[in-house]
Amino acid sequence: MFKHVFTTVLLALSCAAVSAKTVLIDVRTPEEFAAGHLEGALNIDHSVIDKRIGMAGVSKDDEVILYCRSGRRSAIASNSLKGMGYKKLLDYGGIEDARKKLQKK
Repeated sequence: MFKHVFTTVLLALSCAAVSAKTVLIDVRTPEEFAAGHLEGALNIDHSVIDKRIGMAGVSKDDEVILYCRSGRRSAIASNSLKGMGYKKLLDYGGIEDARKKLQKK
């Protein structure tokens, strides 16, 4: 019995690790996002990120990369998400800095 439970728990943990993903989030306004954004980015305005991040399918196990225009709003969003229990947060600052960091990644 113990062996079966242990195996089931181990399998569940390994599946959880596999399902974690990296998510790029542009925290600017929808208008700014429409004017140009980084490929593959989701748009969640920093002022509503605490309400909308779950609806976007982003889990607390995911690596979340945030950026905005200058870095101010991405820092605000990062603090909000930290308070919600997100631990794998990367604040890439402004869009140009984010573009450079993503090219190196």
